[in-house]
Amino acid sequence: MHCRMLAVASKTRLSLAMPFLLTTSSATATTVTTNPNPPFPSPRCQNPAPNLRLPPTPARRLSIFPAAAPGARFLPIPPRRGMASLAASAAAAAAADVTHLTQRDAAEIDEQLMGPLGFSVDQLMELAGLSVAAAIAEVYKLSEHTRVLIICGPGNNGGDGLVAARHLYHFGYRPSVCYPKRTPKPLYSGLVTQLESLSVSFIPAEDLPDDLSREFDVIVDAMFGFSFHGTPRPPFDDLIQRLVSLSVIGNSDKRPPIVSVDIPSGWHVEEGDVDGGGIKPDMLVSLTAPKLCAKKFTGPHHFLGGRFVPPAILNKYGIKLPPYPGTSMCVRIGKAPSVDISSLRENYISPELLESQVMPDPYDQFRRWFDEAVTAGLREPNAMALTTVNKEGKPSSRMVLLKGVDKQGFVWYTNYGSRKAHDLSENPNAALLFYWNEMNRQVRVEGSVVKVPKEESDKYFHSRPRGSQLGAIVSKQSTVIAGREVLQEAYKELEQKYSDGSLIPKPEYWGGYRLTPKLFEFWQGQQSRLHDRLQYSQREVDGNTAWHIERLSP
Repeated sequence: MHCRMLAVASKTRLSLAMPFLLTTSSATATTVTTNPNPPFPSPRCQNPAPNLRLPPTPARRLSIFPAAAPGARFLPIPPRRGMASLAASAAAAAAADVTHLTQRDAAEIDEQLMGPLGFSVDQLMELAGLSVAAAIAEVYKLSEHTRVLIICGPGNNGGDGLVAARHLYHFGYRPSVCYPKRTPKPLYSGLVTQLESLSVSFIPAEDLPDDLSREFDVIVDAMFGFSFHGTPRPPFDDLIQRLVSLSVIGNSDKRPPIVSVDIPSGWHVEEGDVDGGGIKPDMLVSLTAPKLCAKKFTGPHHFLGGRFVPPAILNKYGIKLPPYPGTSMCVRIGKAPSVDISSLRENYISPELLESQVMPDPYDQFRRWFDEAVTAGLREPNAMALTTVNKEGKPSSRMVLLKGVDKQGFVWYTNYGSRKAHDLSENPNAALLFYWNEMNRQVRVEGSVVKVPKEESDKYFHSRPRGSQLGAIVSKQSTVIAGREVLQEAYKELEQKYSDGSLIPKPEYWGGYRLTPKLFEFWQGQQSRLHDRLQYSQREVDGNTAWHIERLSP
């Protein structure tokens, strides 16, 4: 963010530390070169900024778990993104040609934002710090990168770091701050007070451990922004060298990743790491728009923040930026790095699931967990994988939506001509799987399947939106069609036919199924793969059928 211009009034702030997933379409990079020493100061440079509150979606700690073990830590559930916006942003970002700003343009945009466009320094700083925190959370997952050290300089870049520390705390991380040269202004004093009220530790530079990699999982470089000139003075010269030493360690798995805010400290705003001996960050969070030096960034994660630039600024400077997905505060620039699939893993942190805590009846236990998933705000908690097997023993799976559950079983609706319907007509046994990722939970259900009564299907069909009713008639599920236009044309015809609001009849080939369980398994993810698995199976006891609970090895 720190398109921080040369110094002087505290009026402009071009780059904000917000990692936004910008996605552009046909953009052309602006590579104008101008005098790196603009003839005017950047208002935001010397007067560090107050905080504009643009609070993120509140982090939710999973306090809804029943009978949590003492000292159990609940991870916050990150804000959700729509799947369409995620897919669109990923595709656009990969092909995006994003504008890179000169120092002069960066300073002028700061002046525009802080002048006629009405932003205050504290607003921009708050947005910047929130963006940085969002970008970090996007890549460095809480389960593996809990301990974050934020090294803050005396200016606005350092202020962004202080704001980021606060947001990271509320996201569930454990931030520590090194802030050697505190700025004696109310804005900065207030940021420090906010962190102290959260018991965030401030570590003097001289007290930092010799081996930062042993004490911290992520290090944030928020020392100097785009307006810095000259040679860093103590203790920042030593701090920069310590990060340089870290960044040259060959195996990134053996050191904490380095995140630089807007510009890696010590780099030239346009020419980058001139002598090649500067910090080599793993992540760069450009603010408002990337600076020219960002073209020299070779790390795996480049994010953009600054979701406040109005069309007037974009048009005036010919800036090309990708759109932010959904409500996200960060956008990846360029392609995501290739990933070794075998290295992808999560170390789950959950309360223990004990036999003494669960309900004796699996239906009641399912209802408890399902209600908790709903309360936690999970997206489509009623989504379930349905697996069927035909008479030849060939399985097939697909996602469907649970539409009812009681002591008689689990109900969903579909087309009776679909593949799953054919499978069930040949083999009336199936399995369901609910997966609630944010809660580290799964539920498996196995049992026999029958169609629900026609009256029940009729009632549900007419409770659906009219568009869904028409869609059920139009779709001859699982049959081959010539193209999407076939569906669209048939839909328009039906839409016109029933435009008077008359009752839409349920087609005979559409209805519900009910799975009556014979087995339940409740799975709770735990650290080191020592997961909890409690299975309910039916047993005959004194002539009656009862549910028996036993623990399975993970």
